[in-house]
Amino acid sequence: MTRMHDYTALDLDEFETGDMDLEERQALRRVAGLSTELQDVSEVEYRQLRLERVVLVGVWTSGTVDDAENSLLELKLLAETAGSQVLDGLIQRRQKPDPATYIGSGKALELRDVVESTGADTVICDGELTPGQLRQLEETVKVKVIDRTALILDIFAQHAKSREGKAQVELAQLQYLLPRLRGWGGNLSRQVGGRAAGGVGIGGRGPGETKIELDRRRIRERMAKLRRQISGMSTSRDTMRYQRQRREVPAVAIAGYTNAGKSSLLNRVTGAGVLVEDALFATLDPTVRRARTAEGRLFTIADTVGFVRHLPHQLVEAFRSTLEEVAEADLILHVVDGSHPDPEGQLAAVREVLSDIDGASEIREIVVINKADAAEQDVIDRIMRRERDCVVVSARTGRGIPELMAVIERELPRLDHEIQLLVPYNRGDLISRAHKEGEVLSVEHVEDGTILHARVLPSLWQELERVGKPVERVF
Repeated sequence: MTRMHDYTALDLDEFETGDMDLEERQALRRVAGLSTELQDVSEVEYRQLRLERVVLVGVWTSGTVDDAENSLLELKLLAETAGSQVLDGLIQRRQKPDPATYIGSGKALELRDVVESTGADTVICDGELTPGQLRQLEETVKVKVIDRTALILDIFAQHAKSREGKAQVELAQLQYLLPRLRGWGGNLSRQVGGRAAGGVGIGGRGPGETKIELDRRRIRERMAKLRRQISGMSTSRDTMRYQRQRREVPAVAIAGYTNAGKSSLLNRVTGAGVLVEDALFATLDPTVRRARTAEGRLFTIADTVGFVRHLPHQLVEAFRSTLEEVAEADLILHVVDGSHPDPEGQLAAVREVLSDIDGASEIREIVVINKADAAEQDVIDRIMRRERDCVVVSARTGRGIPELMAVIERELPRLDHEIQLLVPYNRGDLISRAHKEGEVLSVEHVEDGTILHARVLPSLWQELERVGKPVERVF
């Protein structure tokens, strides 16, 4: 049992919000051997997913053996993030997955032997299985079988915190579950009338809905309700985004592979204090914070949900309102883990998802090679040769952060208008906005008002032109 700590008011001031979230998450873990689930594996769709002791299996269809091993290693990290214990892993070389059992009948029997010898209670496949593949593979190995998509959805369900995030994950889970519902035994019997129904009379005749049809209808109704809720919850996000755009505050979005260090980079740049954990999909809810460049230029920076290879399309659809933070940005910081065995694969996987977001591919992108303190120099050099615009940083040590801020300063939309105006004292709000949103070169207070020399964006320039008076002065 995990014992809760007693924090004094003094301790709480020094305790980051993300640290508190992390301790709360680690205080609740699955305990192997305490499962109360039914023994009939065929009812797996109707139970909450519970992963304990698992065996991994993948199909190697293309690429090198290193690619196949890296994919299975990532599946292992996903399974451990979900709270399971990985016992073994198998890879089969095939031109394409077997349409019946994913890995072929012979390999399925071999997998059953591995499951029996290791005492595993779950098999996780490194791909998205059809309902038929799931059913036939379960019948062969005699334990629960889930695929990569179900595993990722389970992790998202564990880590979602906000009301919007939970609704998005539930919608994705229902989209995945709908075509995989199955009925057994009495669940397939129909409601009938007439003599078969004991003579119930008018209204009781003929076949009724099966249990599975009822389930499907309820799921569709729940999905429609969730879509309405998500649409309503996105209104506040749209309002805040509109306010930033109206003020023409430049926006920067952090995108990248899961566990590449996006939240750590946000904390380093802004001091946001969001949760940081060495795990996949540690944070799901987007965080937007204000920051300033070395020259004092104000901008917003948003941390978005992480991506992964073969990210379930249900999640991309459900999180579309969240991913719009990327599409509305002026600059994308594409964070990649320089210490990862395949950073190029990470870059390609993220760009594949970004290509599905309208307008994201047209936004200026800067590749940020993170974890430089743990990366090999030849790997960093290789990425820098392939990518046009790169910055090497370490969010943990702070290395390269000044260079990154200089790049952000250079790439943000230009302040097109330089003004030299006398602003009345009763419009101090415009002077304040010039400091927040523009670049103030000099300020001088005189009898009639404030002489402001600054570079500003068009919207502020128009307001200053209406209330200010030109100043004939050499600056």
